[in-house]
Amino acid sequence: MKPWKLALITTLVTLAIGGSYLFSVWRHRQDPGVLGRDSAGPATSVKEAAVPRTLSPRHFEDTLQLEGKSVWIKNGNTIAYFPYAGRIDFSRRVGVLPPIQRLQIQKIVKSAVPPTLDDGMSHGSRQALAVFNLPGSTVQYAMPIGVMQGSEEAYFCDVLFFYDDPHTIYTNWPAATWAAIDAHQPIPGMSEEETRLAIGQDVHSESRTVGDRTVTYNQAGKHWTIAYVNDRATTIESK
Repeated sequence: MKPWKLALITTLVTLAIGGSYLFSVWRHRQDPGVLGRDSAGPATSVKEAAVPRTLSPRHFEDTLQLEGKSVWIKNGNTIAYFPYAGRIDFSRRVGVLPPIQRLQIQKIVKSAVPPTLDDGMSHGSRQALAVFNLPGSTVQYAMPIGVMQGSEEAYFCDVLFFYDDPHTIYTNWPAATWAAIDAHQPIPGMSEEETRLAIGQDVHSESRTVGDRTVTYNQAGKHWTIAYVNDRATTIESK
């Protein structure tokens, strides 16, 4: 199976309509950061865009550079994680990780995945999984970061992770916006990118016109419907 086919069948949530993983990768490469702005004015120029670092791993060995490093969740509320104690307990799904959650990566492992398991990523013959702990805890968990099928490999670290604290990437965002993001609470005036960092990327919309559309979000079981005009949230409803 070719790498593009692996990417196409991957079911990780996308940035726009809940389509293929390939579209998600495309969206992030086309729009790697959000334009900074002040609390009242319009978006700044492209020259001031924040661009998160990327690693673009192509092989399993490339992912090993994450061992011992901190990362922050970019695609929040999309990928399942599981207990790890020398092996991954796929029978005990813990949940999904919220956006901007910091993880301390301990090691990267390979494992076959039960065929009936829905962890947010295609299985292939094996997955690559990051073993991590949360800040202040020594309890370890594992989450998928890539898939292997025979000699073919595809890794989605750049879609899943920030490699720097996002607070240091999007420095032009207002303090009130960051307070809402840290509280995982959408507020009027947020852009779509800011909202995704607040409540995650499990999203759906009938439109691909980012910034001028209505989007629904699944925040780990809580549902939001948010309308945007000129890339500012105008109405916010939850249930």
